[in-house]
Amino acid sequence: MEIWQLSATEVARLLRTGAVSSVEATRSVLARIADVNPAVNAVVEVREDEALDAARKADARLRHGPAAGLLHGVPVTFKVNTNVEGLPTTEGVAAYRDHVATETDPQALSWLDAGAIPVGRTNCPPFATRWTTENDLYGATVNPWDPAVTPGGSSGGAAVAVALGMGALAQGNDIGGSIRYPAACCGVVGLRPTPGRVPAWTGPPSHDPPMAVQAFVEQGPLARTVADLRLGLRAMAAYDPRDPRAVAHTSRIPASVEQGRVAVVTDPGGSGLRGSSTAESVEATRTAAGWLADAGYQVDEVEQPLFGEAAELWWKLALTEFAIGMVAEVERVGDPGFRRFFDLMFAVYRDAFGEVDLAEFVAGWARRGMLRRRLSEFADRYPLILTPVSGEPPFPMGSDAESVERTAELMGRQWPLMSVPVLGFPSLGLPVPRGAGGAPLGVQVIGRPFEEDAVFAAAEVVEARAGFTTPIDPSTIGKSRDVAALG
Repeated sequence: MEIWQLSATEVARLLRTGAVSSVEATRSVLARIADVNPAVNAVVEVREDEALDAARKADARLRHGPAAGLLHGVPVTFKVNTNVEGLPTTEGVAAYRDHVATETDPQALSWLDAGAIPVGRTNCPPFATRWTTENDLYGATVNPWDPAVTPGGSSGGAAVAVALGMGALAQGNDIGGSIRYPAACCGVVGLRPTPGRVPAWTGPPSHDPPMAVQAFVEQGPLARTVADLRLGLRAMAAYDPRDPRAVAHTSRIPASVEQGRVAVVTDPGGSGLRGSSTAESVEATRTAAGWLADAGYQVDEVEQPLFGEAAELWWKLALTEFAIGMVAEVERVGDPGFRRFFDLMFAVYRDAFGEVDLAEFVAGWARRGMLRRRLSEFADRYPLILTPVSGEPPFPMGSDAESVERTAELMGRQWPLMSVPVLGFPSLGLPVPRGAGGAPLGVQVIGRPFEEDAVFAAAEVVEARAGFTTPIDPSTIGKSRDVAALG
């Protein structure tokens, strides 16, 4: 078996025992990138010389002392909207190709301090704002299960990279599903942690992010296994004074968790931007619920309309702010495909909400607090909640920018993705098979704040029963229902 096929946990163990070197692990992943990335365009900046130099230093350190941290010598990728000192933070926008970062963001620095070896940077849509991954700067990233459908966004490059063995761990970020959705679309797993678990920053050091960005964006890992998500989160949750919300230096992931009650929510309790789900997404969620019941969880399908209300509130709050600070910039530097999607999204927003005045905007933020309280009370009875990742299967490329009607439908279908940032609970997206084959469907496990370990434990049950095997072989793209590991 090649090193690139191994999990991050296995690579870290082999490096510590001296069975492999960091240089060997890094060369293996770089060779894999050279072999398969041309077919999928997931890693858009390969840092070969820098990666090998870092690997040599990692090996030298182990010869003379202890490992730097949990990820010592493990190859990883970072997303192109994350600041890494000395590299351009393009956000998938051609006009930003010369925006060179002056410091490294906390979410990347934590992995580097833990000894990770950055081998490259992964693709995202312009401004990291779309449920697909394509732009005029780097081109489109291809879903390795079915090239006709989206790989998800905005961390689509990250999800495809880990699905194909181009690094066992990838950093991503999530404001409205950008970790959870691409993970499920590409047959891997992705965690949106509890707010405050991972110190982070968005934008240049002197930048004041909009309130919705500060409240809704979280940084987290994507991986091929839930065990690797555990490792990636532990390494990422390091104290950094640049994020005053962060409590990682005084909290920890619980060591164990008992099986408990799971609420299954498949209907967001509304229509329009409050959301809906197709029969296929509902069935996939109920299948995963059955697996949890088989494993000893008490599973109840319930009505919980606050998810639909929270999803609608995301659109009202976030797009009201984006209208103030982002529309002109999108018009100035956005590529044509993204501008069309953006225009359609705002047409839906105006139709749904009209002109949101200051009083209504402030009332929306106040309502968010009440929804969070109600979910906290609900979670006292149901510590885990299972939903679809999306209310429909991965959509055909381009259909999100097809028409006002289709964009509106899709905005409503993404209720599981949009509700979680408003509610502030940790959630994990992972794939389940679909009867017709092709790109997977996804389910989402939601847990109480700072109880990621309970989320991991439930997700491992679904992971084991779903039976996805990665890395996958891109030569099978579009040809097979079952994609097996290379061996």
